[in-house]
Amino acid sequence: MRDNHDTMNPTYVLTLSCKDKPGIVHAVSGFLLEHGGNIEEAAQYNDHDTGLFFMRVQFVCQRLIAEDLRTEVRLFAQTHGMDWGLHGLAARMPTVIMVSQQGHCLNDLLFRWKSGLLPIDIRAIISNHRDFYQLAASYNVPFQHLPVTAATKAQVEARQLEIIEQEGADLVVLARYMQVLSNDMCRQLAGKAINIHHSFLPSFKGAKPYYQAHDRGVKLIGATAHYVTADLDEGPIIEQDVARVDHSMTVDDLTGIGRDTESQVLARAVKWHSEHRVLLNGHRTVVFR
Repeated sequence: MRDNHDTMNPTYVLTLSCKDKPGIVHAVSGFLLEHGGNIEEAAQYNDHDTGLFFMRVQFVCQRLIAEDLRTEVRLFAQTHGMDWGLHGLAARMPTVIMVSQQGHCLNDLLFRWKSGLLPIDIRAIISNHRDFYQLAASYNVPFQHLPVTAATKAQVEARQLEIIEQEGADLVVLARYMQVLSNDMCRQLAGKAINIHHSFLPSFKGAKPYYQAHDRGVKLIGATAHYVTADLDEGPIIEQDVARVDHSMTVDDLTGIGRDTESQVLARAVKWHSEHRVLLNGHRTVVFR
């Protein structure tokens, strides 16, 4: 595969969805061929329950500059009634991370980002506590401390959205940010905010999930990464995983295993989103891994 950062061979990802009908794959490949595109990777899915078609195509195009290519794609998509996105892979996705007092997911994301394992650009960290300002400084990432109370929630959220806009963030990661976002903020971040939930949804909601799990004698614990919506912890699921546990394990054992699982699940969800591999399908997702 060509290097995505090769300016002589710019690489793009085209994502699209539309009503399913014969000939869509042929039409897309023909369009790209006509405009000098060389397909490197392609995946598609037909949802027979909804009658919708989803596709992700990664391709190189030397003939057209990005602006002209986008214009041509827009005309093509209009002709076929497609919802679409065109993304250059050279630029890493601008990202803001929000966190409270549990730093395992934040630490994992920062390490993966700095190691070149995630195609994101972490522009800022927002927290309602000061616990991780030194961690942020060690990665040279601006740290915004914004305490939240019931009386200041609206003003704080306005400031959070201002920071997200100023940083040009296309992704907001709630890396164990333990505040419920307002319906308005959820709407403004629709499709670009990912949360990690400390269970294999929908069980063990609320505080101290691993105490609840230990008390119930569970044999599996898990984590769920999903898009943020106004319905608390009910957004479209991107990734889930579980780990097997047994009666001999303490609450601390379960907590440690759970935190590892949360970090891995969130990292996969962030990676797939930032590689434009996740397409929304109503209250579900299509993930072209």
